[in-house]
Amino acid sequence: MKREFAVIGLGRFGGSICRELSREGMDVLAIDNDEDKINEFKNIATYAVVADSTDEASLKELGIKNIDHVIVAIGDNIQASILTTVILNDLGINRITVKAQNDYHEKILNKIGADHVVHPERDMGKRIAHSIISNNILDYLELSDDHSIVEVKASRHMIGKTLVDLDIRANYGCNVVAIKRGTDINVSPLAEEELREGDIMIVIGADKDISRFEKHLVID
Repeated sequence: MKREFAVIGLGRFGGSICRELSREGMDVLAIDNDEDKINEFKNIATYAVVADSTDEASLKELGIKNIDHVIVAIGDNIQASILTTVILNDLGINRITVKAQNDYHEKILNKIGADHVVHPERDMGKRIAHSIISNNILDYLELSDDHSIVEVKASRHMIGKTLVDLDIRANYGCNVVAIKRGTDINVSPLAEEELREGDIMIVIGADKDISRFEKHLVID
């Protein structure tokens, strides 16, 4: 079942997340109080709506309670960011990711119900988009325009299986170049290596292949 996301605030940061989630085939509700921004994204997001996210009634009318994950990427208006987060938390949103302007802002967000706080100066929108598509994706690094390397936590169905059993290269076109187990890193693991709970695979491949692999992880 396809997951649904909402991105509130379509500046550089929120816009990059919206574009990447849409590119990955996710359903995205884009919200901003600037009509020009909405016009820019109306052909990118699944839905693009002009709305004030600090108005609880407006969010309810948009069906925000049915969204799996809301990303609050409001620009410099810290008050609007905080109030929006409070409203989303009161509405019982499953997962809320919020952009923080500074460390103090982050402390407040953590206290009022944000599940994950990010700093755009430290985190790229694309990297974060991949991490929220699948909880198993721990880190994402671009190697070139069309190739990347990701850290993937072994999912439930992988535990107890070998790399031969999973055959990730044949099924998804990606290569497992290392396995992190605690503080140990096994580079070029043997095909007979059996995955354990807590193992982290270092996977390299073309973005389109990694995307297919991520979608498989979401199903698990």
